Amino acid sequence: MSVGAAVGRLTLSRWRCLGSPKSVMAAAVGQRECYTSATKKQNESPRRSKFLPAPSATHDWIGPPNPLSNLRPIIYRKGKNESEVERRLRNMRQDTEDWNHIFWAEQNLMFAKEKDAFIVSHLKTKGLTECDQKGRRRTLSSEEMSIFYKNFLDKNRVRHACYNREWYRRNLSITFLMARVALHNLWKKVKDKHHGKPKS
Repeated sequence: MSVGAAVGRLTLSRWRCLGSPKSVMAAAVGQRECYTSATKKQNESPRRSKFLPAPSATHDWIGPPNPLSNLRPIIYRKGKNESEVERRLRNMRQDTEDWNHIFWAEQNLMFAKEKDAFIVSHLKTKGLTECDQKGRRRTLSSEEMSIFYKNFLDKNRVRHACYNREWYRRNLSITFLMARVALHNLWKKVKDKHHGKPKS
């Protein structure tokens, strides 16, 4: 089954409704066989499932790890009487989740593609094929792979630095909006108590 098909088969039963609004992320590490088509995965666009449950009024929806980004998709809860500030906060958090997914999906695809090319290239210099006689994928030693890892990090240093800056900027914006929401809700409670209105 292709990655796209696996993503497309996401169903409501596989989503979990959690009482806590905190983000949950998990890495999914899988083994690849020699004759699995790596190009299929590399050519997939880093998108999420087309199926998305409607936002809950009380809980966040958290799905299984995405096979490209390894991040769990999240749909943030939407309150019944959502204020303008709460809507901005929810949209900012959702946009940040999507941005984070796209970055890591692209990064992981690029990493896998360049890693495969590095291994194949080094095996060829040794006069070896990609698979052994039993059809198992050949690997390189940790010393040989350390060269690739260092080169990959060096080449993507600026990209990672830009990601970190944007990640901190977004989180500061989210924190600021969360503080505004908390103050707005506190002020609303004070006003309701002062006017003798029952709590909603």
